[in-house]
Amino acid sequence: MAKKNSLGRGLGALIEEAEPDVVIEKVVGGSVVEINLIDTNPFQPRSVFDNGSLDELASSIKELGVIQPITIREMESGRFQLITGERRLRAARVAGLTHIPAYIRTADDQGMLEMALVENIQREDLNAVDIAISYQRLIEECSLTQENLSLRVGKKRATVANYMRLLRLPAEIQVGLRENRITMGHARALLSIDDHPDQIKLFYRIIEDELSVRKTEAIARKIEESTIHRKTKKADHPGLPQAYEELKNQLADFFHTDIDFRRSNKGAGKIIIPFHSDDELERIIGIFDRLKD
Repeated sequence: MAKKNSLGRGLGALIEEAEPDVVIEKVVGGSVVEINLIDTNPFQPRSVFDNGSLDELASSIKELGVIQPITIREMESGRFQLITGERRLRAARVAGLTHIPAYIRTADDQGMLEMALVENIQREDLNAVDIAISYQRLIEECSLTQENLSLRVGKKRATVANYMRLLRLPAEIQVGLRENRITMGHARALLSIDDHPDQIKLFYRIIEDELSVRKTEAIARKIEESTIHRKTKKADHPGLPQAYEELKNQLADFFHTDIDFRRSNKGAGKIIIPFHSDDELERIIGIFDRLKD
């Protein structure tokens, strides 16, 4: 029999602040639904399911059954679409169950997406990159601000921002984080480096040398300090106008050596003809002597 209900502690508490037109019209409690009638959630943010963990859960389900019902919605076709609980549904199939206990909800697509994302974010075994992607989808597809999002998921705004910054990392580093080759602490240290090639280089060094987070942070600081120094030095010596570059190249060809051509923003500067030995100096002097003749 249909009755008004909540999901209990957990997801229900997390989404209770959602606008009324986003979420639920009804919940049917105590339903047992045929597994073959349940389609997967197209909004599922979770992309990685550990087979070993699923086998363990399947063994538990064989022994004790499904303790926590999944959440589904009924479609016009008479079939059902999963909202939350894909891991339990997968494990139930592995365990050979034909039916599974479920809450049946009425929700629109945005409500489904938000419920699925929020429910998955709260899982302790969800990797950091999938959490970051879920946060991004909540902001972009559910029109939430970072402040509203932090209230939805019960996290500080700074925590939400730190997760979302992970999506700025190169793809191969995100994969490494997903596969637990590096930790969230390592990833934050890599984010302090602006240059992607430098990030990737340090990423592989972390793996090869098994660097601690503290050691990684120290190396990242040195890399960034070196980068800042290079940028500052470059700013102190601005690029030459095209005409000066051409003159520099002509002098280099004439003297058969590199020419250091410096010019300030005000137009003052100097032409430096370097030499690396006494013989080279004699050769350059000889060129000047011929110019006098």
